Amino acid sequence: MRELMNGAEAISRAALDCGCDFFAGYPITPATPILLTMVRELPIRGGIAVQAEDEIAAIGMCIGAVVGGRRAMTATSGPGISLYSENLGLAIMGEVPLVIIDCQRMGPATGAATTTAQGDIQFLRWGTSGGYPLIVLAPPDVEGCYHTTVEAFALAERFRTPVIVATDKETVSTYATIECETLKPNMAVQRPILPADVPYRIFDPQHLDNVLPLASMDTHILRFNTSSHDPEGYLSKDPDRLSELNEHLESKLLHHREEVERYSYQPENDASTLLISYGIAAGSMQAAASQARKQGTVVSTLTLITLWPVPEDILESAMAEVSTVVVIEMNNGQYAREIERLSRGRHEVLSVTSKNGLLIQPEAILQSGGVL
Repeated sequence: MRELMNGAEAISRAALDCGCDFFAGYPITPATPILLTMVRELPIRGGIAVQAEDEIAAIGMCIGAVVGGRRAMTATSGPGISLYSENLGLAIMGEVPLVIIDCQRMGPATGAATTTAQGDIQFLRWGTSGGYPLIVLAPPDVEGCYHTTVEAFALAERFRTPVIVATDKETVSTYATIECETLKPNMAVQRPILPADVPYRIFDPQHLDNVLPLASMDTHILRFNTSSHDPEGYLSKDPDRLSELNEHLESKLLHHREEVERYSYQPENDASTLLISYGIAAGSMQAAASQARKQGTVVSTLTLITLWPVPEDILESAMAEVSTVVVIEMNNGQYAREIERLSRGRHEVLSVTSKNGLLIQPEAILQSGGVL
């Protein structure tokens, strides 16, 4: 059996299948269909959906819901992510498992609300104070919206961190026919809970890359602190405690990159060029690669699902096989900067971009990327 759905519906279905029982959001193009779907469906299933008074309230409600034992998601676009910034930092500091959907549109500011883009990529990683890591995933298509959202919930619970799904106007609005059999969670979404007889701690100073279970309000007195704190959650300015906390916030993700990295790599023998893309632009990349092969030029392709933390192992391995790397994205070359950093001058890194709201055409990749 097959079903016609768009990316917004796929994201909402994935959230419900993962046990999401709290949603808060504020209407904003192009994320509003997710809000409307969750408002319609969650109460039927015993959950809670709230149209908040603004984006700041929406993410604040989600953080509070998670601390109270709920599994939460919110959805917005670039201007909303700007307003999420402070509470996003709070979720990182408080180690809150939370899924955030960013339906990107052209910026800056209000930009072109009904025009697609991928301009939030660097902001999603660096838009909070402190610079501590979080996970950002980018689905390449409508079906990918379902599976990537499932991955986001699982990773959020595993690492007690916000996980952002960076999709876009085109993907959430476009309809595709999906095999219903594929719309099932492909991994368990579990939330470990601290046993009642185990003392409350937020992190383990002896094993800083470990992630401790969430504690329940039914069994422990919780200490949720926006400020720097010790393992028990008490505010601290002790240099040793600060070092432990901040090292923990980094190492719990960076020491476990292999669990976070998601990608699709299609290497070709004798290829001298590697095409790299993500999200909506990955479809154009695949079409360009197909055209190149028909014209006798062999290229390898790498579609990134995980954008942050940067999947360095697969990128360095794939780039080691070629002399030229072409990065395709609908912004001003934001992720190409990460590729240039990893290349360290060993490759010719070309950037194919679109800043006019139109999808990148395969011919533009073939010509501007020097593939043919």
